[in-house]
Amino acid sequence: MLRAPLDSRVINAGLTQYWRVSVVELTTSTHSDLIDLVTRGLAQEGDVIAAEFQSAGRGRLNRTFEAPTGSALLFSFYIKPKRPRIDWGWIPLIAGVSVAQSLPAVDARVKWPNDILINDKKISGLIAQVVGNGVVIGIGINVGMSPEELPVPQATSLAVEGSVNISRNALLADLLRVFEKNFTTWDSGSNEISVTYEALSATLGRQVEVHYPDDRIESGTAASISSSGELVLASGVHVLAADIIHLR
Repeated sequence: MLRAPLDSRVINAGLTQYWRVSVVELTTSTHSDLIDLVTRGLAQEGDVIAAEFQSAGRGRLNRTFEAPTGSALLFSFYIKPKRPRIDWGWIPLIAGVSVAQSLPAVDARVKWPNDILINDKKISGLIAQVVGNGVVIGIGINVGMSPEELPVPQATSLAVEGSVNISRNALLADLLRVFEKNFTTWDSGSNEISVTYEALSATLGRQVEVHYPDDRIESGTAASISSSGELVLASGVHVLAADIIHLR
């Protein structure tokens, strides 16, 4: 069931008219494809591209990843927020919360800034990129992967966790519905998502090691999330872009 083919008709039937989901068998990256369409003026808010296989899936900091055909839920979507851009740092966090809330029968947690964990193992990651007047969000969720198919020992999947009674079609529809609710509430001016994020956070309150893109490393306690989505350490340092290592 976890590897049943994606079907755009089934997915769209369970969604509001805000979304328009298309499915492709093979692409280099749904994220790159959608960014290209947005840039050329050929995409609308609510457009979604899902793929059975990506040959060059995109992650944070120009990383790539690959999953066997049909083993993961790989998709990207385009939104056009109304809130000021200074607040847009919360958009990937809202997406992460929505993924965690949508995963069935597992205790999923969000790791700042872009990972979703189960028992401290990564089941999902995402990337958000500003394009013109909107944002393209790409998400990958390990769904039907066996232990041998997982990319690293620190990863997991719904199959490994025993959550097998859902299809990728249902999961994508559920996730988009949850995201739409969270996003539209936030976009209307509400900040209540911050309370939800704190409740689901695997990072806040923990000792962490911050690895910056320029190779600097800093340690501290993750204390809070700023109004613009930055991780705030107990020392008062605001972290905008970095890899976070949870220290045990």
